[in-house]
Amino acid sequence: MKKTALVFVFTSFVLLNFSCNNCKKEGNVYLQSGVLFQQKAAESRALYYQAYNMASLMLEKDLANDSIKQKRALVFDIDETVLDNSPFEAKCALEGIAYPEKWNEWCNMAKAKALPGAVAFINDAYKKGVAIFYISNRKEELREATKKNLISEGLPLPDDSFLMLRTKDSNKEPRRQQVLKDFHIALLFGDNLADFTGDFENKTIAERANKADSLKKEFGKRFIIFPNAMYGDWEMALYDNNPKLSDNEKDTKRKSNLISFNHE
Repeated sequence: MKKTALVFVFTSFVLLNFSCNNCKKEGNVYLQSGVLFQQKAAESRALYYQAYNMASLMLEKDLANDSIKQKRALVFDIDETVLDNSPFEAKCALEGIAYPEKWNEWCNMAKAKALPGAVAFINDAYKKGVAIFYISNRKEELREATKKNLISEGLPLPDDSFLMLRTKDSNKEPRRQQVLKDFHIALLFGDNLADFTGDFENKTIAERANKADSLKKEFGKRFIIFPNAMYGDWEMALYDNNPKLSDNEKDTKRKSNLISFNHE
């Protein structure tokens, strides 16, 4: 009798654990398509080339403007703008984990590859005397690994002052303002709208859309944006900017935001 009870308890534990692990992994199934688009879609590569080609044209136009007396600078986000972190997102999708789990481990490997068009464009601008700033929300503890990764991919980084990482505040606006004290920012590059202005911080879906509409003339002109279907503030807006929601609650929010149609 005791043996039967022990077998029952053990079997129940195994099944429950298997079920929980499956539920955990199911929570990240939605991420697979975004990662696959980033890693396998030629369209994704084309969008990066298109963005950097447009940036080349806009930079030449800015350089030809003799009325600008300050030294010029370009401001880049790092992740999904200059470096490709889709292997980390793939790990999340496959193992049912989420940031920050294993993020530091990935960054410390310093193996993120440069995204299409980034190295050629950035080095060309640098050779023309344009300062290159990287403003990233990677935490300060990842500075050395980030430097190593950028340099190993052939990206210019003269000294630490050009790598502005997150300290306490994730809002990048104060760091952009710091650059503006001594430089004219010709172009800003990012995969997230908050990479361009603080007006997108912690906003609702509707507020983000309205603000993007109000800035429509800046995209492709001064703001160069890249595709990221894997993660970002766009996703957090779906969750009402509440990162503490459970996987089930997030799934419900995603589905509730889908716009379908009714057969008439």
